[in-house]
Amino acid sequence: MVRKAAVVTVPNGSYLQGQPNGRLPSMDSRQPQEKVVLKKKVTLLRGISIIIGTIIGAGIFISPKGILKNTGSVGMSLIVWTACGILSLFGALCYAELGTCIKKSGGHYTYILEAFGPLPAFVRVWVELLVIRPAATAVISLAFGRYILEPFFMQCEIPELAIKLITAVGITLVMVLNSTSVSWSARIQIFLTFCKLVAILIIIVPGVIQLIKGETQHFKNAFSGNDASIMGLPLAFYSGMYAYSGWFYLNFVTEEVENPEKNIPLAICISMIIVTVGYVLTNVAYFTTISAGELLLSKAVAVTFAERLMGSFSLAVPVFVALSCFGSMNGGIFAVSRMFFVASREGHLPEILSMIHVRKHTPLPAVIVLV
Repeated sequence: MVRKAAVVTVPNGSYLQGQPNGRLPSMDSRQPQEKVVLKKKVTLLRGISIIIGTIIGAGIFISPKGILKNTGSVGMSLIVWTACGILSLFGALCYAELGTCIKKSGGHYTYILEAFGPLPAFVRVWVELLVIRPAATAVISLAFGRYILEPFFMQCEIPELAIKLITAVGITLVMVLNSTSVSWSARIQIFLTFCKLVAILIIIVPGVIQLIKGETQHFKNAFSGNDASIMGLPLAFYSGMYAYSGWFYLNFVTEEVENPEKNIPLAICISMIIVTVGYVLTNVAYFTTISAGELLLSKAVAVTFAERLMGSFSLAVPVFVALSCFGSMNGGIFAVSRMFFVASREGHLPEILSMIHVRKHTPLPAVIVLV
């Protein structure tokens, strides 16, 4: 039997092996400990799920009437939906170019830092931390709390306390998920994105069937109605661009994307095409059953549409809306936490936010400060 060379363990977890002459090497000759970094775990599919899952929120299911109200006609509203999708695609392609040239995470913050210097970047990240992100998280999480409870309170008003409790539970779940595992967070995001696309198909398919049956009365004289004003069109485009916002989130995690030169442009193009087609066809489906006036009066357009065509199955629509909101929460926190991580690494936020969990390889402090 042959014995192995003696191994001496040192405090930092590395080891020292015995030399042929029986002496141990000096402590200064140790190999440096491997750095703890965020792993490259964002594949093409996960990148697509981050973009689609963050863009498609509750708006397309609940209240897509901002564009219709400000355009004044069905035909013009569909043109604006399409134009906003194309414009968002151009912006996304510009970000794809930035993501392949500047291979750093952080999105807006990193590009402002590289182009304009530290002061504008510092202001941008602190505005995001103190104003933009808390407001965005509050809106989408409260929508999640309301619509997950909707099937249980069909005949009465949902108690505000119940909404707040469920909202707190949802935010906590997202925080735990993003703190525990990047892989599981990405897998959940893929599942939620699939649920969103199923929900959109549940609306589109009956709409197409209605068109085949000849239900086109709401498309006759599609451009007649209230004329779009000079002030109305910009507001319509603003509503549309808000509905498409989220195409930039993959650039927040550039350092974690596998083969970013290929996957970032592909993920952005595929996602924007899917979202644009889905949004336009969803609005077409609405107008096969709901008139422009009824759509403007409806509080939840998808629920009204489902009640007319699907009967009791309409109870599933609030659940899909809630899952959609949860996916937007998860995708937003996953991406924006990397912005705070990078800003801390650059010295623009407290140093603790740039720390990574040694075993789970997640930016734990940056995730916690978000929620």
